Amino acid sequence: IGVGLVGFGLFFLLFGVLLYFDSVLLAFGNILFLSGLVFIIGFRRTFTFFFQRPKLKGSSFFFGGLIVVLMRWPILGMLLEAYGFITLFR
Repeated sequence: IGVGLVGFGLFFLLFGVLLYFDSVLLAFGNILFLSGLVFIIGFRRTFTFFFQRPKLKGSSFFFGGLIVVLMRWPILGMLLEAYGFITLFR
């Protein structure tokens, strides 16, 4: 279930970007991606991954970008999410 949710989340993110940053598709993709991640590694590990002290800056940018996308500012939100994603996984 988790791998399917992550796959659909990535598909909706890609499709949302291809359709000139459609905010509904991007928000749906983000929610599916995060819920799939929770299904794959568990709630506690997901929480500890995102809220470790060295990764707090990247997590705040990632979740801030998610909130900005949900507020229908898709380009700015995706830029914030991309910066957060890069700082999380470097």
